[in-house]
Amino acid sequence: MLKSSSLKRGATSESPASTREDFTPTPDRRYFVVRGRLWRLSNPVLEAETHEQLVKELMSARRDICAATSSKERVSARLRVDAAKRALGERGDVWWNDGSPDYNRKLAVNTPYASWFTQTSNSGS
Repeated sequence: MLKSSSLKRGATSESPASTREDFTPTPDRRYFVVRGRLWRLSNPVLEAETHEQLVKELMSARRDICAATSSKERVSARLRVDAAKRALGERGDVWWNDGSPDYNRKLAVNTPYASWFTQTSNSGS
């Protein structure tokens, strides 16, 4: 299992997370790859303290989904998850401003990252 410490904010390309096929960040560090699918990373411009608070809220909301005893509680917790992910930049409007489209949740092989992903996958990472 991947240790959470290897996924810490500001990890370098030499960190253990980037040497695995799963959780490998793209070269531009906009996404990471899980089972061939791109998932948007948090906005790197967020201050560390803000990022940490948002992650704590995200994890709390996820725990509340599991602990919910009614559909109303589950919906409320899911809305909190969505709000935290949007504040982190993982959902909603993209956090970069160069006009590049969002490939969140797309298969890497069906995006401009296809060549990079194929090379990464074939290198035995």
